[in-house]
Amino acid sequence: MPTPQNLQNHMRLHPPFHFVILPMLLLNFIFSIYVTIHHWPAHWALGVWSIVMSVVFFVMAGIARGGAIKVQDRVIRLEERLRLAALLPAEDRAHIDELSVEQLIALRFASDAELPALVRKTLTQNLEPKAIKQSIVNWRGDYHRV
Repeated sequence: MPTPQNLQNHMRLHPPFHFVILPMLLLNFIFSIYVTIHHWPAHWALGVWSIVMSVVFFVMAGIARGGAIKVQDRVIRLEERLRLAALLPAEDRAHIDELSVEQLIALRFASDAELPALVRKTLTQNLEPKAIKQSIVNWRGDYHRV
């Protein structure tokens, strides 16, 4: 069983991406600059091309990671709207669409018991995601994130 999540430890790094891919891309970029400088002007075109492609790889990695995060956020939005529809009283269900995506993402950590009151508080006080997370008493971990 993983360590229970809370406000202090809920952020997640994806080891293959953050500790392998990004460092290798950074080393590739630095190496491309080094090679270009040390072989200038004999192979300037090849060196510049290498630097350009290093930047392209960084951008591709960012787009791929960003796409995965965006899909994850859409799934969380759907899950939380379904959860809210099941847990909120009828008069509060009409206000589900007033919650922003960021607020829904923060609310996913609240237990079922405290969710209705926290949603009401979020809507009336327009709480920011950080304030929502700080208001949670019984943390509901999310262990399946990308």
